[in-house]
Amino acid sequence: MFDAAKKIRHRAYAPYSGFQVGVAIRAADGSIYCGCNVENVSYPEGCCAEAGAVSAMVAGGQAKIAEVLVVADADPVVTPCGGCRQKMAEFGDAETKVYLADLDGVRAEWRLADLLPAMFGQDHLGRGA
Repeated sequence: MFDAAKKIRHRAYAPYSGFQVGVAIRAADGSIYCGCNVENVSYPEGCCAEAGAVSAMVAGGQAKIAEVLVVADADPVVTPCGGCRQKMAEFGDAETKVYLADLDGVRAEWRLADLLPAMFGQDHLGRGA
């Protein structure tokens, strides 16, 4: 997953921030889906790498995240934004592993529940998973 995320990171479109992010998601069936950040001159219209990877997974016919790896050239390592944490929660669960990496390798490991405590989920709508 690290190699896939690091490779896709180089495809990021980040002409404004210069901050490239790559993400690899392993779906429950073992397949890997990747995404990179795509900026837009109108900043709110950009797309995070995590959102792109989730979209690729869904487009690939999968709906369950087993684990996520985020890679960026940053110290400390980059965690997903709040919106992407919620997107991952839609397809993962409290125990879903989220690995955070710099360009040399994985530096931290979190459970999704620790990144998004008291997450809003389907149970709140009476639609338990």
